[in-house]
Amino acid sequence: MLDAYSRTVVSAAARVAPAVVNIDVKQRVNVQRGTRELSGNGSGFIIAPDGFILTNSHVVHAANSITVNLPDGREYPAQVTGDDPDTDLAVIRIGAPQLTHVRLADSENLRVGQLVIAIGNPLGFQASVTAGVISALGRSMHAQSGRLIDNIIQTDAALNPGNSGGPLVNSAGEVIGVNTAMIRPAQGICFAIASNTAKLVAGWLIRDGRIRRGYIGVAGQNVPIHRRIVRFYGLPLETAVLVVSVENNSPAERAGLREGDLIIAFDDQPIGNVHHLHKILVGEQIGVPAKLTVIRHTEKLELTILPTESRSE
Repeated sequence: MLDAYSRTVVSAAARVAPAVVNIDVKQRVNVQRGTRELSGNGSGFIIAPDGFILTNSHVVHAANSITVNLPDGREYPAQVTGDDPDTDLAVIRIGAPQLTHVRLADSENLRVGQLVIAIGNPLGFQASVTAGVISALGRSMHAQSGRLIDNIIQTDAALNPGNSGGPLVNSAGEVIGVNTAMIRPAQGICFAIASNTAKLVAGWLIRDGRIRRGYIGVAGQNVPIHRRIVRFYGLPLETAVLVVSVENNSPAERAGLREGDLIIAFDDQPIGNVHHLHKILVGEQIGVPAKLTVIRHTEKLELTILPTESRSE
């Protein structure tokens, strides 16, 4: 008879596993005497019944051919719908109808210490399940494009090569992240892209195939605002984006933004977390001067910032 912990993991994995796929890729690269074909594999999961699959950009970027293996053994060629190296996310599509799929849940209310389950195909072993806890929230890491990805989930659920692109799931069987990286040779330090980021990116990739993203050049972290400051200024939200770092020669540096500032509004739209900021910066804000409201120590300041377009490699 299973204990409560085991039942939770088994139930959560059973809800999501039918939508988790194996992705095989082939890429031709130039070598000294012609070309050479490289092979690789990763994971992904079906997010719509008509064949859209979410995975990591680094799994499918520059692939010449992509093959998706479903849990029931069926195999389909796939095409890239959209690729966003800046968040290490991509959407591919296969020509199969009425597929079992999962929805991306809200990652806003995650807590350090809560149970999470990673599902994927490490080293080619299909439908492998590992469990752990959320070790930290609000991490930042560099994507292969060189840009910082904010609001990363750190977990000790074991990830290995081939897990990339698979879902990170909560105890209710809801997808709250996309597994993306591990630190070697350290054990138990693995990362996933939060589902709220993934929802935003996947929606744009399915609609337009790419994202025109405003770039301001900061790494941010969600933090609470001191209650006295909230009351003194009558702020509508009790959380903000803490500026962890400012890139050299970036719009943020030119605007006078500093490490330690709290971003509370962008063009008078309240900013309570990194996801809000990313959502505002997509598309229409590029090249348009905007008012950035920050708290510096206890002082409320208004800066003028000019977002530029983020350019992926």
